[in-house]
Amino acid sequence: MTSRVVLVSGSSRGIGLGIAKAFAAQGDSIVLNAREDAAQLERAVNELREAFPANPKITGILADLADYESSERLFAQVEAEFGAVQVLINNAGAAHFGLFTDMSPPEIHGILAANLHTALNASHRAIPNMVSAKTGTIINITSIWGITGASCETVYSAAKAGVVGLTKSLAKELAPSGICVNAIACGAFETRMNDRLSKDEKNAFAESIPLGRFGLPQEAGDLAVFLASEKAAYLTGQVIPLDGGFL
Repeated sequence: MTSRVVLVSGSSRGIGLGIAKAFAAQGDSIVLNAREDAAQLERAVNELREAFPANPKITGILADLADYESSERLFAQVEAEFGAVQVLINNAGAAHFGLFTDMSPPEIHGILAANLHTALNASHRAIPNMVSAKTGTIINITSIWGITGASCETVYSAAKAGVVGLTKSLAKELAPSGICVNAIACGAFETRMNDRLSKDEKNAFAESIPLGRFGLPQEAGDLAVFLASEKAAYLTGQVIPLDGGFL
């Protein structure tokens, strides 16, 4: 398979890094991204370079994709160094746990921006080149809570539901140009986002999952690689739960 340019937002750790690793193993050119933690992003880049020494095209770019101008600068840099983004993974996000009425307006805006605006901005910037090439893949990382809703995660659930709507709408809009758009709705995963849970809480949550455990970042990576492959060329507009059978 010919090497592609793959951008994974929010990929300095967790699910994003797991997805980046899976594509790096394919020999694709990988652009990792983080919003503000330059040290963590550098560690992630070095981890991939050490794991895949035969892949010379792995880099990281610090940018807040919730800001359109920052998104524009990131894409301009990627295009100058690697060429147009051919596979876009919209993974950047942030969670907030607490009562909706206790959230301040800035907190509400921040959660919407981190989870939905990032995907809108990156997609808006990536799509014109994909349309010109008549090919491309967009994979949006959403959550099962964007499908069912979650108490005390109202704004997060609303933002992730927005990502579901974005996925289904863009899939229809871009299908005539040969671009596939799908989403992975993640359940409980072994990531920093769930570090707020105590050991007992994690065990109780795992017991509610039919497969009896949390997901691993590399499992999201394996699914993303499939969705970006020719084997999934007739699959678009779908939201695939990756949740161990929870839904």
